[in-house]
Amino acid sequence: MVAPVRSGATVTTKAARLLAHPSRDEIRVEGVLHALSDPIRLRIVRQLAAATDEQACSRFDLPVSKSTTTHHFRVLRENGVIAQFYRGTAKLSSVRTDDLDALFPGLLDSVLGGADLQAERLGQV
Repeated sequence: MVAPVRSGATVTTKAARLLAHPSRDEIRVEGVLHALSDPIRLRIVRQLAAATDEQACSRFDLPVSKSTTTHHFRVLRENGVIAQFYRGTAKLSSVRTDDLDALFPGLLDSVLGGADLQAERLGQV
């Protein structure tokens, strides 16, 4: 397996399949909040945050079409919430926890904690 090379605003592999990512300095709180305001995107981030490693897009069972799923992942990536890279033919994703915690301390934990409490209250655990 080829390990990703993380360099500034892009994450690449030797296969040179590039995905655009904002650098840490380009991430804005309003973009992060926008990305997390959608229930499907919040569900994706909750699953990624609970995982111990990167997750392939195919690991998500979402109630939307494949093209809509792709859109949600793109919104999360373009707003700096997740990082994505290719490993072979799989596109893997992870939450940019270090970047988000450095820029907005406690924001991600608060949003995810609130989402967990809401899920419990609504019986969606």
